[in-house]
Amino acid sequence: MKKILNCILPLLALAFFTGCASHTGNSPSVTPQRYAWITGLKPEKAEYYEYIHAHPRPAVNKTLKEIHIQNFSINKCEIDGKFYLFAYLEYTGTNFDADMKQMAADPATQDWWKETDPCQSPLPAAAAKGKIWSDMKEVFYLQ
Repeated sequence: MKKILNCILPLLALAFFTGCASHTGNSPSVTPQRYAWITGLKPEKAEYYEYIHAHPRPAVNKTLKEIHIQNFSINKCEIDGKFYLFAYLEYTGTNFDADMKQMAADPATQDWWKETDPCQSPLPAAAAKGKIWSDMKEVFYLQ
């Protein structure tokens, strides 16, 4: 019996610690909420917008992770000679509005937006609300 315990206990410990190490801070039971937005991109600012996003500020990325944002991407598309940006992210927190307020209060993020906002050209519905990005509704998701 002692030989069996000597073999099994280390395996159980390894399995336990491996299982604990596989979680990255988000509960495995948390299903990410998916969000998407669209806005225009000024043609004269397109190259600069791509450049600054190729060199993101570490403090801004840190804030995004702290407020439970993951799988965040921005894509560019040209339609009839006009540029558009499509943003997608997954949120794993419990209070999206509070986390968005935390991000908006972050000085590094505020500085970042001073660089990005002048590059963007809001669609009419967003501009009427004083917003830059227009909300998009998910119509299909394959899991």
